[in-house]
Amino acid sequence: MIGKLIRLERIIDRNTKKTIIVPMDHGITIGPCKGIVDMKKTIDLVAQGGANAVLGHVGMPLHAHRKGGKDIGLILHLSSSTSLGPDPNKKILTGSVEQAIKFGADGVSVHINIGSKDEPEMLKDLGYVSRKCIEWGMPLIAMMYPRGPNIKNSYDVTVVKHSVRIAAELGADIIKTNYTGSIESFREVVDGALGVPVIIAGGAKGEDEKTLQMIKNAMKAGASGVAIGRNAFEHKNPEKIIRAVYEIIYNDANCKDAINILS
Repeated sequence: MIGKLIRLERIIDRNTKKTIIVPMDHGITIGPCKGIVDMKKTIDLVAQGGANAVLGHVGMPLHAHRKGGKDIGLILHLSSSTSLGPDPNKKILTGSVEQAIKFGADGVSVHINIGSKDEPEMLKDLGYVSRKCIEWGMPLIAMMYPRGPNIKNSYDVTVVKHSVRIAAELGADIIKTNYTGSIESFREVVDGALGVPVIIAGGAKGEDEKTLQMIKNAMKAGASGVAIGRNAFEHKNPEKIIRAVYEIIYNDANCKDAINILS
């Protein structure tokens, strides 16, 4: 398992066990939105800001590999769906662990929607990818979202901590999920994860102060970091917003000081 440990250290800090991941897998889901039209430029900016890793489909290493700039970890996303399809919540595997190895990735990720009508197939895919990750020594990031007809509130602590526990039980090395809205409730999510690092999703594009406060509260609850996508790459200054996030996660800055970085 030494290979998995070595790769993990490229996407999560070996000393603090904290991480800032910038997902840029939105091109398949919603198309070439702001910030990912020129992915090379955006990757340069978030790397300079202090992000540990970027996450995307095979198009990222194929077409957006940089020849210079600050190094940053690569997580290959293996599951997909589009907003144009009959059911955007149905994620299917479109990549493999072996493919990730060939592309030099430091980890792979899969997206699972717990409570959707296709949950059984997605859980089967998660189990399959987990076995491959153990076989090849590849870190696995599980994106666990409560979504579907059986879910009344995707941020309810009961369904979020259940979703996170599923990923821990099936072998995830890092788990990404929704923030439940309070320090107390999210602490339940972290406590139920069998010691697996839990990071929060950055959420839909919103106000900087609210995003940074959410991250601060999640860290107080024991989170290991954040996967911040559209609030980073669609930001008017991706480097500065990641720097602000970095100060909260790694230097325990308060939100006021973090916001000042954006001035």
